[in-house]
Amino acid sequence: MVSDHIAHDQPESEPREECGVFGVWAPGEEVAKMAYYGLYALQHRGQEAAGISVSDGKQIVVFKDLGLVSQVFDEQVLSSLQGHIAVGHCRYSTTGSSTWENAQPTFRTTDTGSGLSLAHNGNLVNTAELRDRTLEAGLKPHAGLTGSSSDSDLVCGLLAASAADKGIEAAALELLPTLRGAFCLVFSDENTLYAARDPHGVHPLVLGRLERGWVIASETAALDIIGASFVREVEAGELIAIDAEGLRSSRFANPQPKGCVFEYVYLARPDTAIAGRSVHATRVEIGKRLAQESPVEADLVIPVPESGTPAAIGYAQASGIPYGQGLVKNAYVGRTFIQPSQTIRQLGIRLKLNPLREVIRGKRLVVVDDSIVRGNTQRALVRMLREAGALEVHVRIASPPVRWPCFYGIDFASRAELVANGADLEGIRRLIGADSLSYVSLEGLVAASEQPKTRLCTACFDGHYPIPLPEDALIGKHLLESMDNGAGSTAPSLTVSQAGYGAGDAVRRP
Repeated sequence: MVSDHIAHDQPESEPREECGVFGVWAPGEEVAKMAYYGLYALQHRGQEAAGISVSDGKQIVVFKDLGLVSQVFDEQVLSSLQGHIAVGHCRYSTTGSSTWENAQPTFRTTDTGSGLSLAHNGNLVNTAELRDRTLEAGLKPHAGLTGSSSDSDLVCGLLAASAADKGIEAAALELLPTLRGAFCLVFSDENTLYAARDPHGVHPLVLGRLERGWVIASETAALDIIGASFVREVEAGELIAIDAEGLRSSRFANPQPKGCVFEYVYLARPDTAIAGRSVHATRVEIGKRLAQESPVEADLVIPVPESGTPAAIGYAQASGIPYGQGLVKNAYVGRTFIQPSQTIRQLGIRLKLNPLREVIRGKRLVVVDDSIVRGNTQRALVRMLREAGALEVHVRIASPPVRWPCFYGIDFASRAELVANGADLEGIRRLIGADSLSYVSLEGLVAASEQPKTRLCTACFDGHYPIPLPEDALIGKHLLESMDNGAGSTAPSLTVSQAGYGAGDAVRRP
């Protein structure tokens, strides 16, 4: 799959990622820079906005903006964020639009004047209920601006409202059991770093150790980049608190593991481990099983880089067909706010990939990709390979057909737009123009993960949602905006929020 996203008006032909969260408690360290590099390692999980909050024990400062991590932060900004606790976030919106107000960490003050900064990965399915509770509590929209429209801000507001009486830890233990859906939370006040993972453990969250501190991250790869050692996963239904007294753990719900199998397919970095299983090794094994299930006579196996590469390696190993690089990816194509002209837009995939004609010409190709959502990307890719001289193009997909949308943190197309929901295998093959098309079986995918199927969420493939969903009218990415008859403004660019300010105040820098 091609994971980079080009321009706002492009149709979504691939699943959008969710978010990456990162937290560090490390007195005497440059925690803002640690958070920056941690988010840099998690950039693949969200490319719309980035933010870091830092506490020095007296106040919390939040710095966030739309854009990639490297676009939002520079040396001067990071050097100004001094403290011993940092909370970081890189965002792709799964609830609420891509606006400045919805960038995270989100910030609130309690009635006692203490600050609360929160970062969230996942998606809640009882957002409408939480909004009603927020209104009943008399809470105003985040920052007093046009207003946040994210489930994350609702959680932050409810938590801050209860914290004044109970303290944040007790308030969290009371609130967390009422949240429905997938959530990995990293949050802090002035003195304590917290982390929580939903009872189903849908998305990964890990705990790492520094020589003088602790780290929480969405993936183990983010621990590696700052030299933290992996300790363990944050358990499903667990709340962790880290302060000067050390680390303590509480249980707010009994675990009912249902890890997202699509993390293995596409979302996570290949150098990450989930539930003790290497993502790269899983993808290679998926490719091997795909070769066994769907063999074909061909001259060369090529991946759609980068997410299709491990499965292509596995397919080549199991089939005996040589592996080669037939497509070159532009390493510098990220999310851009410059919309291409109509002429450039028609070139489509060439913004991201270009063929190596001397490798492709005259060959029967096996092209390995991670998934098909709408089919637009694969159709353009097959056409491009044929124009480059490929004799045959056999497409092999390292996941089963995606027939159902995800409501737990991956922004797939709607069910009506999912090509596998409206066409059979032969229809999809004709649509994309391939000589043959095969997907790995769900059984093969689950076996490659080395996790029991009972511990995995496979809803996007089989429609079996482990967490009950509300009626259609009370779910969706823009639910809060539709309920409030309007979305937030995109005008503000940067903010500094301090614990001494009211919840409705923000200081902006031009």
